Amino acid sequence: MDERARSCLLSSRSKLEQDIKASYIMDHMVSDGVLNTDEEEKVKTCTSRKEKAVALLNLILKKDNYAYISFYNALLREGYGDLASMLQKDLPLISPAAEKSFLDGGTPFVQTILCEGGVPQRPVVFVCRPELINCIREKLYKLENSFGWVAVFGMAGFGKSVLTAEAVRDEQLIKACFPGGVHWLSVGQLDKAGLLVKMQSLCYRLDQDSQSGQRSPVTIEEARDRLRFLMVRKYPRSLLILDDIWDSGVLKAFDIQCRVLFSTRDRGVTDSVSGKKYEVSVDHGLEDDKALEVLALFVNKKVSALPVQARSIVQECKGSPLVVSLIGALLREFPDRWQYYLKQLQNKQFKRIRKSSSYDYDALDQAMSVSIDVLHEDRKEYYKDLSVLEKDVKVPAKVLSILWDLEPEEAEDILQEFVNKSLLFRDCNKRPYQYYLHDLQLDFLTEQNRYRLKDLHSKMVRLYQNHYKKGHPTVADEECMYWFRYLAYHMAHGNLREELYSLMFSLDWVKAKAQMMGPASLINDYVVYKDILDEENSTVRDNFQEFLSLNGHHLSQKPFPDVVQMGLCQPDSSEVYRQARLKAEQETKKGAFYLEWINKSSLESLSRLIVRPHKGAVYYACFSHNWQQIASCGSDKTLQVFKSQTGEKLLEVQAHDDDVLCCAFSPDDKLIATCSADKKIKVWNSQNGNLLRTYDEHSEQVNHCQFTNTSRKILLATCSNDNFIKLWNTNRPGSQNTMFGHSGPVNHCCFSPDDQYLASCSSDGTLKLWEVHTANEWKSIDILDFFPSLTDEPKELEEVVRCSAWSSDGTRIMAAAKNMVFVFDIESATLLSEIKTGRHSTIQSCDFCPSSQLVAIALSHYTVELWDLESNKKVADCSGHLSWVHCVRFSPDGSVLLSSSDDQTVRLWETKKVHPSSAVSLKRDSDVLFHHNEISVVAPDNRKRLQLRNGKTGEVIYQSEEQESRIRCCCLSKDPQAAVLAREDGTVKVLEMPSGNALCTLTGHTKTVLHCQFTPDGQTLITCSEDTTVRVWDWKSLECKVLKGHSERVKRFRLLDSSRLLSWSFDGTVKVWDIVTGEMIQDYSCHQGAVLSCDVSPNGNTFSSVSADKSAKIWSFDSTSALHILNGHKDCVRSCRFSWDNQCLATGDDNGEIRIWCVLNGSLLHICARENKDSMESLHGGWVTDLHFSPDSKMLVSTGGYIKWWDVEKGESLQTFYTTGTNLKGIHVSPDFKTFVTIDNIGVLYILRKVG
Repeated sequence: MDERARSCLLSSRSKLEQDIKASYIMDHMVSDGVLNTDEEEKVKTCTSRKEKAVALLNLILKKDNYAYISFYNALLREGYGDLASMLQKDLPLISPAAEKSFLDGGTPFVQTILCEGGVPQRPVVFVCRPELINCIREKLYKLENSFGWVAVFGMAGFGKSVLTAEAVRDEQLIKACFPGGVHWLSVGQLDKAGLLVKMQSLCYRLDQDSQSGQRSPVTIEEARDRLRFLMVRKYPRSLLILDDIWDSGVLKAFDIQCRVLFSTRDRGVTDSVSGKKYEVSVDHGLEDDKALEVLALFVNKKVSALPVQARSIVQECKGSPLVVSLIGALLREFPDRWQYYLKQLQNKQFKRIRKSSSYDYDALDQAMSVSIDVLHEDRKEYYKDLSVLEKDVKVPAKVLSILWDLEPEEAEDILQEFVNKSLLFRDCNKRPYQYYLHDLQLDFLTEQNRYRLKDLHSKMVRLYQNHYKKGHPTVADEECMYWFRYLAYHMAHGNLREELYSLMFSLDWVKAKAQMMGPASLINDYVVYKDILDEENSTVRDNFQEFLSLNGHHLSQKPFPDVVQMGLCQPDSSEVYRQARLKAEQETKKGAFYLEWINKSSLESLSRLIVRPHKGAVYYACFSHNWQQIASCGSDKTLQVFKSQTGEKLLEVQAHDDDVLCCAFSPDDKLIATCSADKKIKVWNSQNGNLLRTYDEHSEQVNHCQFTNTSRKILLATCSNDNFIKLWNTNRPGSQNTMFGHSGPVNHCCFSPDDQYLASCSSDGTLKLWEVHTANEWKSIDILDFFPSLTDEPKELEEVVRCSAWSSDGTRIMAAAKNMVFVFDIESATLLSEIKTGRHSTIQSCDFCPSSQLVAIALSHYTVELWDLESNKKVADCSGHLSWVHCVRFSPDGSVLLSSSDDQTVRLWETKKVHPSSAVSLKRDSDVLFHHNEISVVAPDNRKRLQLRNGKTGEVIYQSEEQESRIRCCCLSKDPQAAVLAREDGTVKVLEMPSGNALCTLTGHTKTVLHCQFTPDGQTLITCSEDTTVRVWDWKSLECKVLKGHSERVKRFRLLDSSRLLSWSFDGTVKVWDIVTGEMIQDYSCHQGAVLSCDVSPNGNTFSSVSADKSAKIWSFDSTSALHILNGHKDCVRSCRFSWDNQCLATGDDNGEIRIWCVLNGSLLHICARENKDSMESLHGGWVTDLHFSPDSKMLVSTGGYIKWWDVEKGESLQTFYTTGTNLKGIHVSPDFKTFVTIDNIGVLYILRKVG
């Protein structure tokens, strides 16, 4: 052995002796021929694990370079990547020819790449199938310069996974075609939640070294986008291997413009994806000669030395590598039983009824049967227990140690025995090792133990409950994750209904699982086990499912939100609320802080009608032109028609052989067109459901269809993944025109209101406009140009344009891509406006309202948003769907909005109820009066009226007449009982409360009034304005003093005492005034930028100022020089507040950061902020707009995108309250710090009271 290699082994020896399990390492080294069986047995005679490791290293040190390399590769294959890295730098050099042929068919370079990518190791006994392996490699070389797909398809048990892994075990191939690496993902049969979990795990693996701290994607669309970004930016020219694909929908989720190799039993799954496709057929198992090689390797003989029964045995094995391995493992242990095992296979004594004809199970049955028979009795029972596992699930040894009631080390030894006998497989790519059965082995066990399965599942649950008596697991390791994924599965299959109810209807379980796995998997559990749960209480199941669906985006955030606080926001009738209230009361006694939303009952459900027409996801729904009917279609392959007023079903048609993706009414409502993933378009009679036409000219799935809007010449447009758009005259048997021009799948098409043009949008990143009468391209807009942050992306990173819609006058068109909507002028193709939704959501659909400036957007995070194009602001959230929203459409008159979702529902919303500009909603410029136990809230609404509301119930006590100008601020007085409204035109009105009688109208301000306030005695009113003045009114006599001195608008003011006032302005100054004489007392030039807020210390000695210049300052009233200049904020400082003990000052900035300073010396005490930005792209979900200390100065409340309470001494968050809307302007706090009042940007009033 080279001296450097020997020295490296010696220097690393202590670490290696401490960590490695020698028996696992030796398996590989014996296979490599580096160790012989005598040496292996000698090491095994040692008693402890460490002694075995010492003995093994002593052996290696006496050997040559090949032993060092074999040991290095064994470490990699057993998941000791950290230990292998210690040896890598001193790997000895061997000849290129020897290096290429040595070990596992690959060099150390190949071993490292494949281990890092999770590619499975070779089976313990392996024979090469060069013809098939070379065929796969030949196809892989075709992906060298462009992305595409290589499919390896064949029947179960024919060795597709082994062949797939072996094909990439080639250094030349990796360096030439996949220098970015090789990434393996085992897939199997998955539902949507399972698919999301797989994609999340791949995202984590690919991005685990990132410092960005991104949370896991919460939808398949978001995961797909994340993977697409990672593969293009971080791993260009890498290979993604998907093992065991069952479903085209799963494969479609990985259509991310990268290079993909996948194995499947279904050749047709590739039809769903785009790009170049190559196929390799594994149409047979092992040839007899290859099977004999396998047997020879197991029994350590040459093929020529095998007994005569050997050839008959391999013929009975039907070419299955799995069956041959089972028999070989038996013969290795019992080398004299050739005739016995042949007889067992020939007699077929263990037969089962099989519904599937895709595989000859007889040979497997015999091999499995005899393999189990030779196990010790206790081992047989342990092995049969594995029948409780789900297919394609890898299980850590600790889970099975709980099932078997053994120590983990004992379970590992038993599992290793099963692996050695080819009865089980082990994934060594990560630690702890995970074990799994081949699908066919699990089929065998399940069939053999079918009468015991229920008891086995019950046993699994019982042992889990014994092991976790104190509560659910709290560590995110593989063992704990298994229970979170499959505990409900075991309960359901064990018929443990009461246990399942207790689990699924528990807020503790919701918190534990959501924290570990996010909400998607939990929501799926309520869908999967709906029928069982509904037998107990369908209302409670709805409570939990709705809670998760509406709060899922919060439950994906880091740090994890308080589930109890979120539960307290549920309706009082909800079981979630009942449990949350109980827990909040218990935790409050221990010092926790919780809030009750006391006026939440005043918020009505926004859905007008909820219809559940389908048994699966609803992909599309649309109104008839007379809007009396709605047509819908979805994953159950049906077309449904029902009444829009009542939901009464009118028609149901089994429409297609695959998912129905879109449906459309003809302009006269006599026809309905459907299009499908089965590549067909069909036209139906809308009254009786008769099929009138079938078109099948598209070569891939048809994504969208739409009829013309007018009846003068009815045409149907369709678009497809084949990159084409076609026009059809339904009176003819074939297409009228085909529109060429897109270079990627066309996702959506729609006619202009006058039918002169057709718009189409595509995965190639473009929106195109076509002349209908000529089928010629008129204009093309590259949406990628409008993503400036992506201009440096590689060419491969394109923006998928999902949908488009025309304005009712045909002058504008909008298109949606990712989380953005772009509105363009038709004539000039210039961008008029853009809408950006949350960055973790993907827009699925969009539509213009025919009767207003509203735009509706359907999003992947379960909501529909309404935006006003004029103000470019979100004006409403239509929350209620329990899963992805695929479609949104306005009725022809714009009065009703429909949406369809994966939750199997179509929901109808009345536009005037959900849109605050046509319904009553409050503005954020409010005032609150706390008087004894009474709370009064006054705020303007969006109809230019002033409202007085009961602060306990939220009910309206008084509402003024509509004003001539918008109300910009208001205030209340207790004595006399009066309210003030101040308007944009400068007018101020004083109203008697609650009668609303006008007491006086004050005129004098020439611009918007920004703030108003009564003096404590209620006799004087003070106002400030954009006209640069402060006015002091004796409102009864109408006398006024004008305080002039500021040169820009006066932001706000603060009363110092009965005669002095502090004002601050955008001119950077703060001024002190005598309000009796109207004279300026002091003038402070505080900042170079606008002064955004000031506060006065409770002792009256100092005041603070904060500014757009990113600084904060503390001043004395005795000097015009700042006492302390507080630097450190990285954005505009917008808010400040002194503590009641005069010791601290809190400041908040536009980046969401809050800093707490020592008033005495100006030193920084704490920064109240998260390390990473949250889902709202800020540390506080937005600007920090207001701050208040508790009377004991130990707590602080702040507003931004939501409300937070902080521990002042530690600078740590105590509680977060997530409002429906965002951008809170401020919060009103009761003197006892127990009641909090605010209004969000969509007009929702929150009256919060501390629990306990």
